[in-house]
Amino acid sequence: MSLERDWPLFGLHIETPRLSLRYPTDEDLDALNAVASQGIHDRAVMPFEIPWTDDPPEVRPRNSLQFWWALRANWKPHRWALNLVVREGETIVGVQDLVAAEFAVTRQVATGSWLGTAFQRRGVGTEMRAAVLHLAFEGLGAERATSTAFDDNIASLKVSRALSYVENGDEIKSVRGRSRRAIRFRLERQVWQRNRRGDIQIHGLEPCLPMFGLDQKNA
Repeated sequence: MSLERDWPLFGLHIETPRLSLRYPTDEDLDALNAVASQGIHDRAVMPFEIPWTDDPPEVRPRNSLQFWWALRANWKPHRWALNLVVREGETIVGVQDLVAAEFAVTRQVATGSWLGTAFQRRGVGTEMRAAVLHLAFEGLGAERATSTAFDDNIASLKVSRALSYVENGDEIKSVRGRSRRAIRFRLERQVWQRNRRGDIQIHGLEPCLPMFGLDQKNA
């Protein structure tokens, strides 16, 4: 397929016994918009630094498409943001991100994610984070992963702690015109290595390595 040849991320996917994470097609983006439209969080709280879910429902899907398409258009080997669509069986349930700048030098990544309300509180968030960490550490050779969550985002905090991240300070951010405390976490390679899983598989990574600023020798 020429699209996959020219943009090999379309062939990248990660499989766990429960989930599959793939680089999204435009059809997947449409399905993700449908999941988001059904709700991601209680409207009284905002788990995101950029409150994109506050956008009016008639424009939010278009804004989301522009955001996802911009990630493709702005991808550079020295600065990239990998959005993966998460499926449980055949059902699309959310998004898992992996982001880095100058990764070939820093060997550091950051993660972010969201899940449709209907798929929360069932361990899916932990499973999809474990999958993308496997891609980062095993596939790409990362040395550190970071994550940030507001102090009232109990679900995200639980995922980080369950996967052996440690707290790494905090910061105050402005969201919806209010100050919010965000807790930073880090996970070092040696800690991930001690707890690594043997049931996660990465497919289609080798052709993508140059897009991550890597080659076979330094992946």
